[in-house]
Amino acid sequence: MKENRRNFFKKVTLGAVGVGLSNGINAMSAKSYSNIIGSNDRINLAIQGLGRRCSAFIPPIADKKNNVRLLYLCDVKKSQQEKAAIEFSKHLNYKPKLEINIYEILDDKDIDAVFMATPDHWHTPGAIMAMKAGKHVYLEKPCSHNGRENEMVVACQEKYNKVVQMGNQQRSSFETNEVIKDIHNGVIGDVYKAIAFYVNGRGEVPIPKKSVPPEDLNWELFQGPAPRKAYMYDTWDYNWHWYGWDYGTAEMGNNATHELDIARWAMNVEYPEHVSVMSGKYQYKNDGWEMYDTMEASFRFAGNRVIKWDGISRNKHNKYGKSRGTIIYGSMGSVFIDREGYTMYDLKGKKVKENLSDNKESGIALGGGGDLTTRHSVNFFETIRHNEELTSPIKQGAISQSLTHYANIASRTNKSFDIDQNSGHIYDRDAMKLWSRTYEPGWEPKF
Repeated sequence: MKENRRNFFKKVTLGAVGVGLSNGINAMSAKSYSNIIGSNDRINLAIQGLGRRCSAFIPPIADKKNNVRLLYLCDVKKSQQEKAAIEFSKHLNYKPKLEINIYEILDDKDIDAVFMATPDHWHTPGAIMAMKAGKHVYLEKPCSHNGRENEMVVACQEKYNKVVQMGNQQRSSFETNEVIKDIHNGVIGDVYKAIAFYVNGRGEVPIPKKSVPPEDLNWELFQGPAPRKAYMYDTWDYNWHWYGWDYGTAEMGNNATHELDIARWAMNVEYPEHVSVMSGKYQYKNDGWEMYDTMEASFRFAGNRVIKWDGISRNKHNKYGKSRGTIIYGSMGSVFIDREGYTMYDLKGKKVKENLSDNKESGIALGGGGDLTTRHSVNFFETIRHNEELTSPIKQGAISQSLTHYANIASRTNKSFDIDQNSGHIYDRDAMKLWSRTYEPGWEPKF
């Protein structure tokens, strides 16, 4: 890690007024290893980023049988720290430390693992910093801000041999695992097509205007790896998803990640041969939303197989009677899969099998959380302990994430293009210009 960045963190820490910093088996530091093997197998955790996903981590952390201890709560905004501390205090008999400086956390030899739940532009740089410091990472989606970071986070995991679980928690659904296994065993015949979809009724967002950052927000740390610019009103909160490409990855990175992962998993495919997209901003045309709000994408794979994406962010008319899900088509039938379970149909459209869950993590509620996140987190813990294998290792998660990057690049360039199925790179030169991003000097992810 660059010394100038370390000094920078120390500088902003001193200058801030009570604010804080918003399938491999691991090798551990000697100190961590002694805490993991034998009768004392406690895992010490830090959470970086205390926004909408934070509460989803309370159940797996608070459950005593999981034997984990939360040592740090970190966020760039003081009110986020305080809110998270209050929520966790209802479930813990101790108080985690509130911390601004990520280096203080990563330098703490007692920390075994980090939950990375920051805005998108911090995901890969933060995960790489954590792995270099010897920490395991639960990496929320999207696992990368761009295609190059996608490659980097996988390469870093392979270099440091850490446990890195991507937060596409439907991979921990019993029902989804059951039906995917059946599909791979031929229950609906030869699979040739999947339709993944997402619907939401997001409203108008303010037009960004230069403003003074909220008093308790450390704007420098929020930006982190992103190029420096003046603060714009409301940027720190959820709307950073839609205010350009410095911080967010639009709805593809925000939500399509989940359903496209299920589609790719069910069809047992990796990189597509060809990508094409239709996208645009159609609702509230004069508001501050800078991305597309409607996206139709087509990913063509070898063997004349295809995955279709149908996403609408701001027109709440459910498709197929649901707000999100994935339909898998085969030569002998079809299956509808979502977080609630699955329903299987024959070629006549007759229901032949159904397995629905009563889990509490379905639909589009902000923050998610519930049984699937809990199960996903526990799997992360038990893989660190060598008792299980990851349900969503970063290498697989990154392949699914690449589909969202292809779609975003196709939308931004208004081009369709072919893909190198070995490297996952785009053949089109103009499109490949968006494979990476510009970083604030000295902040480029390196390992």
